[in-house]
Amino acid sequence: MSQYYSGKRTRNIFDSKSKEPFRLSRSRVDNFLRCQKCFYLDRRLGVDQPPGYPFTLNNAVDKLLKKEFDIHRKAKTIHPLMEHYGIDAIPFQHEKLDEWRENFKGVQYLHEPSNFLVTGAVDDVWINPEGELIVVDYKATSKDGEVSLDAEWQDGYKRQLEFYQWLLRQNGFKVSDTGYFVYVNGKTDLEAFDSKLEFDMKILPYTGSDEWVEDALIGAKKCLSANTIPEAHDDCDYCLYRKSARDVQS
Repeated sequence: MSQYYSGKRTRNIFDSKSKEPFRLSRSRVDNFLRCQKCFYLDRRLGVDQPPGYPFTLNNAVDKLLKKEFDIHRKAKTIHPLMEHYGIDAIPFQHEKLDEWRENFKGVQYLHEPSNFLVTGAVDDVWINPEGELIVVDYKATSKDGEVSLDAEWQDGYKRQLEFYQWLLRQNGFKVSDTGYFVYVNGKTDLEAFDSKLEFDMKILPYTGSDEWVEDALIGAKKCLSANTIPEAHDDCDYCLYRKSARDVQS
């Protein structure tokens, strides 16, 4: 068995007869939006998509950014990058912040209409003078030119930010509609590596809406409660691969 793929599992599988809340993460809700068939195979039948390899460099960037912003969180000061972009806010202090950031815990809320215990791990939270929380997500890349949020595949990034905003609102917080992406772009135009990787840092604002989240959760519950596997999404690479593999073997 592959060290990365464990095959069919017996845990974390939805049971329509159970009265216990079913844990559903932000990423699984996004899977539902991308392809209901893959979502059903995963959460109802225990057959998940093969995992991607870990982005260890990205994880290192996330960790260092958190340390950097935590210095200003403790001092209750504005980060120079925030000041540069005219963002009137400081990193938010809260006793549960470490839990909110932790994978498999995160910000949690029991959504009673679906009986889902909904979770999502944030990168950072800031607060403005009006007492509104600002959701912040760290992103790392290496590309020529300026980073932006214009690509279609980045719609998932935007939903991610909106989902965290929804979670914090359900926990009773006042949350700004505008969040930020702290985007770091690895430089490749330097003369030498010199055992270090340098980045350009940029803050990109995004104003969205979390109105889609309720319908998505209700739709996910209806999907998992059905006794038939949904149709594949036309653009799902995983489903297209499975179909192509069957076709060449038939």
